[in-house]
This record gives sequence, C-alpha cells and structure tokens, in this order.
Amino acid sequence: MPGSVEEKHVFVKVCGLGTVADIDVSVAAGADAVGLVISGTSVRGLDRDRAVRLAAHVPPGVVSVLVVNDTAAADAARIARELGVGALQLHGTAYHAEDFTAAAEIFPRLWRATSLSDRPDTRVGAYGEEVLLLDSPRAGSGEPWDLSLLEAARPEGAWLLAGGLSPHNVGEAIGRARPWGVDVSSGVESAPGVKDHELVRAFVTAAKRAAAPQEA
Repeated sequence: MPGSVEEKHVFVKVCGLGTVADIDVSVAAGADAVGLVISGTSVRGLDRDRAVRLAAHVPPGVVSVLVVNDTAAADAARIARELGVGALQLHGTAYHAEDFTAAAEIFPRLWRATSLSDRPDTRVGAYGEEVLLLDSPRAGSGEPWDLSLLEAARPEGAWLLAGGLSPHNVGEAIGRARPWGVDVSSGVESAPGVKDHELVRAFVTAAKRAAAPQEA
C-alpha cells in the first residue's frame, strides 16, 4: 500500500566459521549467509575434509560462501563446485576481471571482495559478480576503516560492508554507510579463529534491528 511502512532488513553474513556449532548458532540467530575460508595464510582456513563437512551442514535458505584469497580463481571455482556451496567469494587484489571470467565458466555464482584503498571499480557486477564486499585494507584484521570514503564511492545494489564491525558498532555503521548487508568475522571472536556464540547472536540481532523502515 502506498505510504505504508515496510521493515527492510539488512543481509547478514557471518564469516570464518570453523565448527558445526558455529553454523548452527549463526543460522539460529538469523544470519542469511555463512562464510567458510580456505586459505593457507588465514587462522580461519579450513582443510578440505572439514570444508566438505561444514558446507554439507549449511541448511537450505542460508547461503554458504566459500572464501579464498590465495587460490587460483579457476581452482577455487572447481572446489566451490565440488563442495556444493552457494557462492564463491574471491577476496583481494590478486583477482582481476579475467579471473572472474575464468571462474564463472566453472562456477557462476561469484562474490567480489576488495578494499577502497585499492581504488576498485565499486559498481556491483563490474566483474560479473552477484555481490560486492568492501572490507578494510587488512581483511580479517578486525580493523575499522574510514567510512567517509564511501561518500565518493558508495556502491548501489547488493553490497556488503565489512571490516572492524562488532555487535557494539554495527548499528551505527549501517546508519552511516547504508549497505545492503554486512559481514563479520573477527568482531564476533573470543580469540583469532574462535567464534564467540554470544557475540554472534548479538551481532546478528543488532544488524537486523538497525535497518530503517522504508516507504513501500
């Protein structure tokens, strides 16, 4: 109805999960997506066997996202296809347009993650991706970044805000950046790579509550 108010919720991804319990808690809290990392340089990196088990545990209706930052794009696409995940996130400056093209021939559902410090193309879909994620310069560090930079480069459409988010600041960050969604990893951990389930619940709740009513 014209003039009515509809609650528009923010899409929430909890990344770097390492156990079945992490997935269960994130899903029960209302997360829309969960991220599984395979990277030799990340404390959250999974070996292949554990990635297979966790990917299979993600229930229908929640997007399982395979996250890579040091794997060749085509190889990552093959892994994503084998795992049966919902999307593949190519994270960082190592991946260029041709990498997305190569990956898409094998696994078409791609997400692109980058930082404004790298002066990226901030158009969602510029490399053929479904979702764009803007992170801090040091992904997974938990370091916040200057959101005022978005004033000159705010994407439109399906884009996620990441970097330095926590249950305590996600509401304010959503209000300032007005993203389609948010992504969290270190901000809901008790130690590097160890998810704190109470923080996960608090983050998802805070992010969902932060969405402003929109005119229908």
